[in-house]
Amino acid sequence: MSQWNIAPFLLYSLQENMGTLINTKALFLLFLLLKPLQFVGINDYNFSPEKQEEFEDYMEDLLSTGPTKPPSKDTFKKRVIIDAERPLTDPEYCTEEIRMKNVHNKLFCVKEHFFLLASYEDIQELCFHMFVQCSNGIRKCHRSWKVIEGVHCVLTSGDKMPSCKYESSRKEGFVLVTCRWQNDIGQIIPDSVNGIVTIKC
Repeated sequence: MSQWNIAPFLLYSLQENMGTLINTKALFLLFLLLKPLQFVGINDYNFSPEKQEEFEDYMEDLLSTGPTKPPSKDTFKKRVIIDAERPLTDPEYCTEEIRMKNVHNKLFCVKEHFFLLASYEDIQELCFHMFVQCSNGIRKCHRSWKVIEGVHCVLTSGDKMPSCKYESSRKEGFVLVTCRWQNDIGQIIPDSVNGIVTIKC
């Protein structure tokens, strides 16, 4: 059989097999065609060192493995501790501060968040207080002995950043926190704010 007689047969067989491969292994072929994603360092001269570090922290938070990245001392300070520069009664407080402080869960809006007007050291000290019942009645919390001011944020609309909108409520009362051990610094640190038990007049 000559070369010219074999070619049409091979061509037909190849076309038939390719059709089968495409129909049954479409996802596999798609992976072969896609180039692997590569993340490059940020060398843009327009970025200040602080902004570059902030962006790298943001990407690390976003791309971290596991359901959520456990908070660190620095993360807690950045996302929870506030100063008195802005009025705590501002109705846009939560929406704007949550966006500015990059508070989210894999870009999804958090349902609830607390900001505290206190020093980090004062909140960390709560981790050595006796256990009390948390506001959800299940987990063990530590409660402050003194009254602390803060802002309670409750999600009102939105699903993903930056469309998250929050209702802001100034609170004053005893703070409930959960704590955990942070291995790399060898300290027990505040993990999350569970609630603010308001003072009843």
